[in-house]
Amino acid sequence: MRDVLRGQVDRAVDAARPLVSGRVSSIVGLSVEVSGIAAAVGETLWLGRAGDAARIPAEVVAVEDGRLRCLPLGHLTGLAAGAPAVATRRPSTVPVGPALLGRVVDALGNPLDGGPPLLGAPRSPLHAAPPPALSRQRVASPLGLGVRALDTLVPAGRGQRFGIFAGSGVGKSSLLSMIARGTAADVSVLALVGERGREVREFLEDDLGAEGLARSVVVVATSDEAPMLRLRAAMTATAVSESFRDLGADVVLMMDSLTRVAMAQREIGLSVGEPPATRGYPPSVFALLPRLLERAGPGVVGSITGIYTVLVDGDDHNEPIADSARSILDGHVVLDRKLATAGHFPTIDVLDSVSRVAGRVTSKEQRALATTLRRVLAAHRDAKELIEVGAYQPGANPDVDAAVAALPAINAFLRQDIDEITPAEQAWAQLARLAATLGGGA
Repeated sequence: MRDVLRGQVDRAVDAARPLVSGRVSSIVGLSVEVSGIAAAVGETLWLGRAGDAARIPAEVVAVEDGRLRCLPLGHLTGLAAGAPAVATRRPSTVPVGPALLGRVVDALGNPLDGGPPLLGAPRSPLHAAPPPALSRQRVASPLGLGVRALDTLVPAGRGQRFGIFAGSGVGKSSLLSMIARGTAADVSVLALVGERGREVREFLEDDLGAEGLARSVVVVATSDEAPMLRLRAAMTATAVSESFRDLGADVVLMMDSLTRVAMAQREIGLSVGEPPATRGYPPSVFALLPRLLERAGPGVVGSITGIYTVLVDGDDHNEPIADSARSILDGHVVLDRKLATAGHFPTIDVLDSVSRVAGRVTSKEQRALATTLRRVLAAHRDAKELIEVGAYQPGANPDVDAAVAALPAINAFLRQDIDEITPAEQAWAQLARLAATLGGGA
């Protein structure tokens, strides 16, 4: 009831505000220039006449010599120079809170699932500052994800942020769906940024399922939507996650994909006149990434465990966005195309994947188990070509011998069906039995 009254009061205050209007002076590419009105960067304007089908919201992204550069939160079809522009005199906000659980919304927080509008939900600023560094809790406890290879060899902590790095079609979205259904977190928030329209329903119904959706909030901005909406979807999902974190909940925020967020910012930056820098990405892209990623992590209460997929360009894991994201995040999971073509799912290359908080969220015995399997896998990788051509002599390396003998069992442990969820305790027990056959462990 309190939230409903707050919403009614906010709408009454908005209705009582004096209208401050200007005019659209030019439209070039994605950018709209507005004159005759004063507004701050981040404020929302309405472009077009009230009741007109072409009327759209736009966000102020730059101010120069009394003119406003705005990026529309929609398509510009039908908007003409001379159209009125009305200031809202308030920063962008989105609906947040428990009312969003089980809902699918767009980048503006409007329902896409045919359910009731979220008029009574409290609203939170779209652009919020991260918690102060010295006020954050430490990442000190593990968070089970339901995926054996991750929970044992690349363990996640509550409040960690890590990336899933892979090229296209290697299984990033499927791995996210497994995590959404198997995570031990209280709430899952998923941001589908720049996805193909046909894949959204498939992901919701086939991959996530009714059970996963019931404790999730899904924010969708498809690839055909305006770049401001694609960027805003990432911000909206982060703001929703922050609202649950501030209530004391442990939240998993999954964003697919961080690369498309960066691409949206590239379109925005180039449209307002920024110079292209590394591979065409303007400086604002590399300023955006830490601002967005630092909002996740542990808070004063609660936590946001951030999982961001990174679409590496041409399978080059050192391309600018992947390299920048890897330097900010607390770990990285690498997916391998060769494993995908071999039918090995999930396609996690455990030797190239690293969790920077593993030492804080696992025991000494657990780390010994993981080290045993990693050591044997590394020895097998180094000797793989010799084994394939028959040049390896059994007995030359005990780790290689153990890997060859136990390779079917190792692959059975690392493989997992998309519908199979393994609790972390069970995954560690399975790894202990496997490590015993490899001659190592606790």
